[in-house]
Formats: sequence, C-alpha cells, structure tokens
Amino acid sequence: MSPIFVTKSTGEQEAFDPQKLVNSLRKAGAAKEQAEDILRHIERELVSGMTTTEIYRHAFSFLRHSAQPVAARYSMKRAIADLGPNGFPFEKFIAEIFKAHGYEALTGQIVQGGCVEHEVDVVAWKGSELVMVEAKFHNEPGLKSDLKVALYVKARYDDLKTQTFEYGGKKRKITLFQLFTNTKFTDTAIRYASCQGLSLVGWNYPRKGSLEDLVSDTGLHPLTSLTTLTHTEKRTLLDAGLVLCKQVANRRDSLESYGIPSNKIKQVLAEIDHLCA
Repeated sequence: MSPIFVTKSTGEQEAFDPQKLVNSLRKAGAAKEQAEDILRHIERELVSGMTTTEIYRHAFSFLRHSAQPVAARYSMKRAIADLGPNGFPFEKFIAEIFKAHGYEALTGQIVQGGCVEHEVDVVAWKGSELVMVEAKFHNEPGLKSDLKVALYVKARYDDLKTQTFEYGGKKRKITLFQLFTNTKFTDTAIRYASCQGLSLVGWNYPRKGSLEDLVSDTGLHPLTSLTTLTHTEKRTLLDAGLVLCKQVANRRDSLESYGIPSNKIKQVLAEIDHLCA
C-alpha cells in the first residue's frame, strides 16, 4: 500500500506517521486504547493531501466529546496561538512562566541602552540573575522566526549588555537575553544564535527547556485552552488582562461580570480543576 501524504502548516508534504499522532495524544494524557481508537477513526478518513490541521481538528473533536481535559492539553500549541492577535497576552504568559520558577517579572519595560532606549517585552530577576526577553508571537503555527529576527534581537542585546539596570532594589547587569517564540525557528536562525551565544526558546526548541516543556513543568495553561468557553468569552477575559486558567478560577466570584452565564461557570471551573490537576 502506497503511503498517504499529508500537508504540513508550512505547505510541505510528508508521509502520514500514525505513531506520531498516537504519541501526541498520549503526551496530552489520552489512554493508550483511546489514542488508538482515535487513530483508527482518522485513518478511515485519511486521503492524500489532507492537512495536518484537519487531522488535528478530527482528533480534537473526538477528545472534546470524550475527555475535555485531555483535549485542552492536546490543543496547547494552538491555544497559545489563540492568545493573539497581538503579542501582549503572550508576553504576560511568558512573565507568568518566570514567576512560576521563582522570578519576579514585568512586561513592556523601557530600558536605556548604550545608544538608544529599547522596549523589552519581559524583564525577570531572581537573586543575582537578570533576564531580558524579546517575545516573537505568531498567530499561525506554520510561521517561523527567521534569521532577520535573530539579527535584530542580537543587535538589541549588544546595545544593552554593558548597561546596568535597577530591578528588585538592586543594580544589575543582564545575565541572560532570550528570544521566545510560540512556534519554531528557521535552521539559519538557530545556527546564527548558536554561533553568537543568543538563547532561543521556541515551541519545541531547545531539546530540553522548550516552551512546551516550560508549560508542562509549570502546569500553567492559557485560558484559551478551555473548551467550555466561547471565542468571545475568551477574548473578553484576555482584554481584561487575564491569560491563565488559574487566574480565571481566582475570579470565580466575578465571572458573570465578564459575560459568562451563571449556569456555565460551574462547567468552566470543573474543566480548570481537571486540567490543572
């Protein structure tokens, strides 16, 4: 039997790998039998040229009806992309990751470089460490941060690295400058960053300490991963400055004021409890 080719979000085609689908479902928490059952359903509908997005939607639909918390974890990459259209919620999400690791963190900081001022997306500090982050947010999972982005970020770092900044009541120099993205990096961006000592964090890069790892390690789930909220409800909460499921839970007594019906709030909170357990 000839292989079935699927179309990736980048437009490239690759042979469908059933084990890759099973592994992603298992990683999200699906039971072995459940993952294999979903695979059987999808294989019956597979045709050459089908996109990976269509396959994801099929799998997500099965999970949503049978295991909502697993569905929310399975959709994590897309949930982070749904923090858009602008990058401000993504910056807040990164700051929350640092806070979960014991840092203090602020977003949208204006800092003075050797030549000019810069707006730094996230500044985090702990002990003697001072980390500055440039966040590159993409709405579409197929988009990548390329060499131009890495060159731009390295130039900013070069203008800031000799300066002293005051955070947490102490004067500090930058100990780490990072470029975060919610998708991937091009190979040339990775080669350049490795050569220049620029730290990159993407969805699946580096091998240890990727954005996917950081989300899993901290248990921080964006509110956009919730299947019990509509797109409009999610957008209302994001516009109010919330980005995490746990922040929604902490506002349980005021969720009605954000337009969430009272008869739905219990479902939302139950999903958060299962997702964060």
